[in-house]
Amino acid sequence: MKNSINVVSLFSGGGGLDLGFKKQDYNIIWANDNDKNAVATYKHNIGKHIVHASINDVDIMKIPAANVVIGGPPCQSFSLSGNRNPNDDRGKLVWKYIEIIDQVNPQAFVFENVTGLLSAKDENGNKVFPMLVKTFEQIGYKISAEVLNSASYGVPQKRKRVIIVGLKNQNLFEFPKALMTEEKEFVTVEEALSDLPPSTESADEAIPYKTGPKSNYQRFIRDSQTKVDEHSTPTVSELDKYVIKHVKPGGNYLDIPRDVPSKRIQRLQREGGRTTFYGRMNPTKASYTINTYFNRPNGGCFIHYSENRLITIREAMRLQSFPDSFKLISSSFQSKRSIVGNAVPPLLAENIARQLKKYIEV
Repeated sequence: MKNSINVVSLFSGGGGLDLGFKKQDYNIIWANDNDKNAVATYKHNIGKHIVHASINDVDIMKIPAANVVIGGPPCQSFSLSGNRNPNDDRGKLVWKYIEIIDQVNPQAFVFENVTGLLSAKDENGNKVFPMLVKTFEQIGYKISAEVLNSASYGVPQKRKRVIIVGLKNQNLFEFPKALMTEEKEFVTVEEALSDLPPSTESADEAIPYKTGPKSNYQRFIRDSQTKVDEHSTPTVSELDKYVIKHVKPGGNYLDIPRDVPSKRIQRLQREGGRTTFYGRMNPTKASYTINTYFNRPNGGCFIHYSENRLITIREAMRLQSFPDSFKLISSSFQSKRSIVGNAVPPLLAENIARQLKKYIEV
């Protein structure tokens, strides 16, 4: 493709980051992930160029040259001490990532990870982040790093992630300015979800919309669809039903009666815990972070804002800014939740991709 910005994608998952770059007309020529369901989902929505394999089994000499490399190793892989021992599984993925960047030699790379990276230490007590930056600099990149809140870029979710951008032999990258600078400006849960039809019992059923879009976000996210899938009611225990019934919008475990038959909830009520535990979404605010366990109330704020149920997979996708046309290819509910919860919100990715164009020469 003449004058296109070619991209290599690593740890691609189902393609949230890639979708944002694709929407900005980047040409993704090679991608990789070791999860078969994520790869199947990626192939359906992004392209057939993805390789299903562990990155440690890939011959990096065969990875094509590209202008940009995107992606970030899973957070549990960080162990940057010692002599980059190839037998140290904890360090393999991040060193492999750096090795690939050094080999592909792109003009730029975009690295995404959890905010815990900033405080992570190796087994010798050394902070990981400064070592990571130093290593990128040693292979020729000027490094800019920031914690970005997805909600500041139109995603209806307060999801904070570390973004590192490296530029080869150029000035430092300037991150895109926030589109929304105050919480009252964020796209809310209700603005994201209120047009969806009632959830169903059948996971395979595609349901027609019952109303027209009620917000600009809904108009954007529908993506010319007439029906919505992945909108089945999650199955929960009798205890969870009891919990869900008692939690108020914007509330949490403190709303649950003190005689609830759960030692965990009783301990939280006595000793405190994260405000998101057993949380019900507030319709007038952006959601908290969507993780991979939104099928249970004890892992975050995943109770629907107005109905006595947990959010559906489609609702989680909406809160992650995946368009309604995006299809998950997997027979496993947990795999689908992992693909959604682990993804970079495409709308955040698109804002980064748009800004990065200013620094790439083709």
